[in-house]
Amino acid sequence: MSTLIPIREPAATASAGPSWRAFLELGFRPLYLAGASWALVSVLIWIFVPHWAGGELAGLPWHAHEMLWGFVATIAIGFLLTAGANWTGITPLAGPPLGALIALWAGARVGYLLPQPSALWVSAAAEFLFFAVAAAAMGRAVWRSRNRRNYVVPFLMLGLGLTHLLYIAWLDDWTVALRGFHAGLLVMALIALLVARRVIPFFAMRAVQGLQIPMHDRSASWQQWAAGVAVAALLAGWSWLQAAALAVAGAISLWQVISWRPAAVRARPILWILYLGYAGLGTGLITIAAQAAGVAMPSALPVHLVAMAGFSLLIIGMLTRTALGHLGRGLVLDASMVASYWLVVAAVVLRLMALAPSAASGWLLQAAALAWAAAFATYLWRFVPWMIRPRPDRPPPPPR
Repeated sequence: MSTLIPIREPAATASAGPSWRAFLELGFRPLYLAGASWALVSVLIWIFVPHWAGGELAGLPWHAHEMLWGFVATIAIGFLLTAGANWTGITPLAGPPLGALIALWAGARVGYLLPQPSALWVSAAAEFLFFAVAAAAMGRAVWRSRNRRNYVVPFLMLGLGLTHLLYIAWLDDWTVALRGFHAGLLVMALIALLVARRVIPFFAMRAVQGLQIPMHDRSASWQQWAAGVAVAALLAGWSWLQAAALAVAGAISLWQVISWRPAAVRARPILWILYLGYAGLGTGLITIAAQAAGVAMPSALPVHLVAMAGFSLLIIGMLTRTALGHLGRGLVLDASMVASYWLVVAAVVLRLMALAPSAASGWLLQAAALAWAAAFATYLWRFVPWMIRPRPDRPPPPPR
């Protein structure tokens, strides 16, 4: 077991008050908080007061949309807009333009809850603009810096917006709408594979003295192509090709995580949560492949494996690891951060158990929702005070 080291804040931060300028300094600050807050609120609405989601986008379609595009994709955009500044030396969005981006996101969340028919399409347009503006800002940064390695990233960000529009446009036929949802899920998986494959071995080798593990640049190319082919095959209705491509992408993911020597990070929660999420994502992709190939299973199992055992575990790990780094704080965890990890793990296990029909399914589902809400409430309790203040290792900027 690793020792949990309480984080001691520099004395200078005690007098540093909240600052809009600091809050809108980089994309991760507002978008991590927005996504985490909505993860908490939307799940509580869905499980305990579903009638609150009574707009044109209601019931299961609302839940599916908000968990993928309102939560998971929002965190991804926050990460990419922040990482883009490191990759290119150019901050894609900051200050008032970043604030306007948040306004688009918040407007979409509210609009989907309103019962007026026009609210759905106004919200859908705002949502698409959220992804399009973020993609354009990232595209400008990677193009100006000639950062060829990341030329694909803006297109993936735009892909999140386009699949969102397909989902909304196809809502009249739920079977067809599910194709749009799964396309968005796989575009998000492509982003998660790209990011996680880069950062997990990098983080691990920095944190564990003497650890040397492969970056897997070559296998990553095959993995990305396979995931991209799976998206195209899904939209074309070629189930056999989708199954084959996803099986390849998932198998490569599991092979990569095994080669990263998971036993070496078992005592470091800040790392094992990322390893576990990457393994969950690979397992989920293989399960979707099996479903596409006709293997009988609970219909919701593959989605929840990818979205919860994959995305959600990766997200709670990245929300802490990258925020600590960009906030200029030590890369050590206090008890609240480790608790948030275990609470998400518990939520994943309980939710997957609830998929099996039984007398306890309802109770398991509610327990999963409470563990989930507690995890993100704990994260917000710890990080909100830091996110809205200047970094403690930098002097406050002079007033304008």
